[in-house]
Amino acid sequence: MFDHVELNLPSLEREMIDGVRYYKVGDSDEPQKFVSITSVISHFNKEKFSAWRKKVGNEEADKITRKATSRGTDLHTLVEDYLHNRNLSDVQPISEHLFKIAKSDLNRINNIYALEGSLYSQYLGVAGTVDCIADFDGELSIIDFKTSKQPKPREWIDGYFVQCCAYACMLHELTGLSVKKFVIIMTCENGEVEIYEEYDKAKYIRLLTQYIKKFVNDKLEQVS
Repeated sequence: MFDHVELNLPSLEREMIDGVRYYKVGDSDEPQKFVSITSVISHFNKEKFSAWRKKVGNEEADKITRKATSRGTDLHTLVEDYLHNRNLSDVQPISEHLFKIAKSDLNRINNIYALEGSLYSQYLGVAGTVDCIADFDGELSIIDFKTSKQPKPREWIDGYFVQCCAYACMLHELTGLSVKKFVIIMTCENGEVEIYEEYDKAKYIRLLTQYIKKFVNDKLEQVS
């Protein structure tokens, strides 16, 4: 059984505008709209994604993306069930397999503050939904669950840590809580589970600022 810690986080509605996800914050009649941190990161990496689609072809790219999305959604469902101390949902076999090989590392989590919790930052102008805020090996962490065919080189996953950093900033702004580290649990179809841990929060605050500036500047250019 996992222990849970009460934490009052906001409930935020989402809205898509021109293919970009926004979260509605504040007054229901005239809410502020904060861009999703996942949209900011996708925008920053869009050239890489476009180059990959061109390399493999649109049809194959769509197939790979659909499979990865389905696999990831199902694994998230199982992880949430498990960490909420609930019976596990019925999902596709590949996601069941991924959950089973990740289970021993999931057991390193405890004192759970949030699962799929909404967060936002007035200062940064971004919002998002964090996978997990909890202790990992006894240290308060932002935890993100990822799936892949095989482990990725660490230099490929800066965007994952930027996302974790954004959630850490939002959490501190809203609650005063400071996390010790960022944790990526990557469960892979080849049977490996890779744990990536990052303590250098300052590095990713700088990168987060770059990501947000690029998004804002590019949007301003579109309307100028």
